[in-house]
Amino acid sequence: MPDLPPTSTPPARRRVGVVLLQGFSLLAESCATEPLAVANQLTGEGLYSLVTLGLDAHPVRSGSRHLLMPDAVIGEPVSLDLLLLCAPWGESPPPALAAWLRHLALAGVALAGIGGGAELLARSGLLDGYRATVPWPRFEAVAGAHPGIRLSRQLFEIDRDRLTCGGGTAAMDMMMTLIASHHGSELAERVSAHFVLERVRMADEPQPASPLAGAPQSLVDAVALMEANIEEPLTTHELAEHLGLSRRQLERLFKKHLQAVPSRYYLNLRLRRARRLLRESERPAGEIAMLTGFSSAAHFSTAYRNHFGVTPREERLG
Repeated sequence: MPDLPPTSTPPARRRVGVVLLQGFSLLAESCATEPLAVANQLTGEGLYSLVTLGLDAHPVRSGSRHLLMPDAVIGEPVSLDLLLLCAPWGESPPPALAAWLRHLALAGVALAGIGGGAELLARSGLLDGYRATVPWPRFEAVAGAHPGIRLSRQLFEIDRDRLTCGGGTAAMDMMMTLIASHHGSELAERVSAHFVLERVRMADEPQPASPLAGAPQSLVDAVALMEANIEEPLTTHELAEHLGLSRRQLERLFKKHLQAVPSRYYLNLRLRRARRLLRESERPAGEIAMLTGFSSAAHFSTAYRNHFGVTPREERLG
């Protein structure tokens, strides 16, 4: 789907289909569709029209046992600009669905895989040659089965006419980014404020659960402490004291599960926060340095360049 800048003429309505498969995540489906509905509400215009589709005319049961009645059945004549595919993990696409998806792709319809829907696109042969992501527990299986996909562990990916995300609330971040590309960042920010979101996460952020999956609670708590103390970073000794661990125990946890020492992991968290502030706000670099725990703008600039390969000033100009 092309990224069109806002214009003074009335925007064209984009027709969005939502395919639901049995066991789909109701949270992910809502996170993908509600931003579009709110964009319509806030502007008073029909920017997006939505139609729900099923494999047949029967209600579709979500993973949380809620029933949704589709408006139409796949394969029926329906004009679409974008199709959202919502499905549970590890499913294979029914042949009729895979054929229909390939038909839509040839017709120029943008295809979005939400959670398990991303793997359905992969299994239908529709992500080869594209940059894409899938839910982190399925990463290794999909990577091994589909070497033609440029797979990432990012929160979401938008590559030309393919959109993929790990599911859950990542679907909302992806759709906000899409709204911004269609109608400008101001509308996306208004939609974000409607949902009382602190910010819209960026595509290049990693799926947050993956590195800590199965990790001891003490490590999860350590990372949470780091994230809560970005402006005034704690020392490794202070972190260990808060958690009732020795410094050596904490360092072993980080090395075993995150392949990093605590100080390096903490620095990476702070620099990623700084990068978001540079991209999403107009705050001066010196102020961002203080907000992310750096003692001086010079120290911040050096650390930023060493990590990202560009200075804060170059990041903002880029």
